[in-house]
Amino acid sequence: MSIHKFKLMFIPPIVLFIIIASSVLDLESSLPLMLLSSVLLTGSMWLEKRFPHILLLQFGLLGIFHYASQLNWCLLLYYIQITGVIQYNWRFKHMLPCAALITIQYTAIRLTYSPLTTYSLLVSVFDIISSLVIISTFHNIIRIETEKKTLAKQNNYLMNHDPLTGFLNYEGYMKRVQQLTLSRTAFRIVLLDINNFQSLNAKDMTSANDILVRFSVHIRRHFAEMLAAARYAGDRFAILIPAYSEVKGLDSFEDLGVQITYSVTTYPEEAGTFQEVISKAEDRIFQMRRETWLKSQEEFIRSAKMKTVGELAAGMAHEIRNPLTAIRGFVQLSKVQNYNIQPWYNVIMGEITRVGELTAEFLQFSKPHMSNMKLDSLSGCMSRVFSLCESEAASRGHAFTMEQVEGEVTVYMDRDKIIQVLINLIRNAFQAMENTGHVHLSLLTGDEPWALISVRDNGTGIPSEVLDRIFDPFFTTKEEGTGLGLSLCQKIVEDHGGYITVESTPGAGTTFTVKLPVSSRGGDGGHVSSEASNEY
Repeated sequence: MSIHKFKLMFIPPIVLFIIIASSVLDLESSLPLMLLSSVLLTGSMWLEKRFPHILLLQFGLLGIFHYASQLNWCLLLYYIQITGVIQYNWRFKHMLPCAALITIQYTAIRLTYSPLTTYSLLVSVFDIISSLVIISTFHNIIRIETEKKTLAKQNNYLMNHDPLTGFLNYEGYMKRVQQLTLSRTAFRIVLLDINNFQSLNAKDMTSANDILVRFSVHIRRHFAEMLAAARYAGDRFAILIPAYSEVKGLDSFEDLGVQITYSVTTYPEEAGTFQEVISKAEDRIFQMRRETWLKSQEEFIRSAKMKTVGELAAGMAHEIRNPLTAIRGFVQLSKVQNYNIQPWYNVIMGEITRVGELTAEFLQFSKPHMSNMKLDSLSGCMSRVFSLCESEAASRGHAFTMEQVEGEVTVYMDRDKIIQVLINLIRNAFQAMENTGHVHLSLLTGDEPWALISVRDNGTGIPSEVLDRIFDPFFTTKEEGTGLGLSLCQKIVEDHGGYITVESTPGAGTTFTVKLPVSSRGGDGGHVSSEASNEY
């Protein structure tokens, strides 16, 4: 019970008892003054919590009430009032003189209606001493209880919170989820798992802790309506949010240099009890981690395959380039000299050209990095690609349009290689449309430091059973082709620190997206567009 509530509970009945006793004993000096001061004193109790400084006025009202009632029993009211001084946690050396003045006030008023005898003076001294003893004792009790509460609060905090991030630990997380389920509050559990924490943690413990702290700060910023947040199992975070809150924009965590796996579980929609919601959330994040691990293994195998192809390409190019040059010269010379190989000339030259193209594509895989990297305008690069492909689109009868942000988008790149990638994707789009269609080339930028180039067509689309294999070397669905075009595009984009993805709906079309890191950007973010079409 707080001291304020204690005063409201005991002072009014004590005041009423003193009024009755003083009236019955006919001791009051002024009944109206006693009643008025009692009403003001009791009324000020209700305003004390809102206006703490009214405590000083209360001691004045108490003195008037004491003088009017002329009863020593008012000493109990003084003691209760002094406890109000202590509740503000004043230092003992500051509180003691204040309490002494209050006791002196009581003694001075008591002597106005008591005979001034030796006994009366000794009683006054005793009152002062006893008051100081009681005040000191009560102050120590309050201090000890306050320290106990503080220690209990700190202990409870340490038992239920993670000292590094300030979030709940696993035990606190379990308690909070149980509280929400018992109160039937609808909520969502968002589990976040840092996939590459071990590699980020390779340096030292300080670096690992810094990553976790920055991650927790980002969580607080991202989830504005958190019911609670917890960190447990090292690098796993659980965020509790209201059921109506949407979970989106988690790609922003990539700006911290971390890769995350996340799952969302809703209570009571997907689970009806505390045990069920915890179990489902943990099982779901486990499955997500498993899928991420499998994808990483597939990526590792693909990278190993690409490395093998690169080594093979270097050896093969070295072995066959010189013989091909000699053969080409011999055949050309034979034609000039009218040797009897005329019927096979076109076939021989076609095969030689095919081997030459295969050799050139193989050589691309053998290069460890781009050879002409520099800061360049991506907008200008796209305009160049548009002008190069415009005539081909018209000759095939396709509509070809372009949209890009207004202003310069600068990327650290090999301009010729990026042009090669975009032309390859656009020509694939042209070939994917059996009838007259539409290809749209666009450049977009967002809040993140990435440029997104998309090539979208409304062709036949790519069957789902082969969609995951289109970037594999030598894989092709065309009757003619080496199957290295998209693999080479992917390698070029990755050498630029970017990504290439594909989305396709059979019968509706395909969209390839190239994501490149932006160095700087100008302009006001508007859009400009270009269009080339040939209507048949």
